[in-house]
Amino acid sequence: MRKINRKTSNTTSDKKDRPVYPIGIVAEMVGITEQTIRLYEKRGLIHPVRRNKHRYFSENDVSWLICIRDAIHKDKISIEGLIKLLNYAPCWEIRECTEEVRKDCTAFINKNKNCWEAKQQLCANANTEGCSSCPIYIVGNKREWKKQNSKRGEK
Repeated sequence: MRKINRKTSNTTSDKKDRPVYPIGIVAEMVGITEQTIRLYEKRGLIHPVRRNKHRYFSENDVSWLICIRDAIHKDKISIEGLIKLLNYAPCWEIRECTEEVRKDCTAFINKNKNCWEAKQQLCANANTEGCSSCPIYIVGNKREWKKQNSKRGEK
């Protein structure tokens, strides 16, 4: 779950990451139902901020939900297909990272590892804030977590 940054910031990037929209408003903005958003959350495609059991979304979350909606409804890609595509696409291409960010990115340097596996090896100087909102990292990291917990349950 993302941490809420309580500091006020005026940069465009910070404003777009600020979770201010409740689920009902987001559903209207995107043109899908609240239940559909909950399904996307359950499948690991989106991770809203939670405050007192309520979900809040940022402008970036809304944009991502529109992309998901379009991929499913216009491009006829299933949720499973979308998850697979996200696992195959390099996160730095989806996030459109600059060369400066890429040169310090362990996932970019060691392309043999998925970004959610490489994140555990990031140096202390690396900026890890971007990973927590990256759809590739979110979906992949959730799969790894499920795999590890299912192995524990078998013991």
